[in-house]
Amino acid sequence: QAQLVESGGGLVQPGGSQRLSCEASGSGFSINAMGWYRQAPGKQRGLVARISRDGTINYVDSVKGRFTISRGNAKNTVYLQMNSLKPEDTAVYYCYVRAILHDGTRDVDYWGQGTQVTVSS
Repeated sequence: QAQLVESGGGLVQPGGSQRLSCEASGSGFSINAMGWYRQAPGKQRGLVARISRDGTINYVDSVKGRFTISRGNAKNTVYLQMNSLKPEDTAVYYCYVRAILHDGTRDVDYWGQGTQVTVSS
């Protein structure tokens, strides 16, 4: 089982920056990918950015050029640097891990508790 602990988030003005962090702990699994989803009120949860074990990175179009995802050296921590924030970026941001369990079970997803990001003046 994996436990994900997120930090960061809060209120920021339009055009501002914020950094989210997520650390995965636990045992019995290997991380295949880490990333961030977000869910705004009345909308479905959607992918923001993800980074695969081989370093492949994907972003949703709306954040390209403004957000940067990265991993820590230990590969169990993921960061999301958010620049030029817009009101439409307001959402609850969830860290996620796609794991392979040591018993061979693939594509097991774990989620953080979510952190609110509010972009408003």
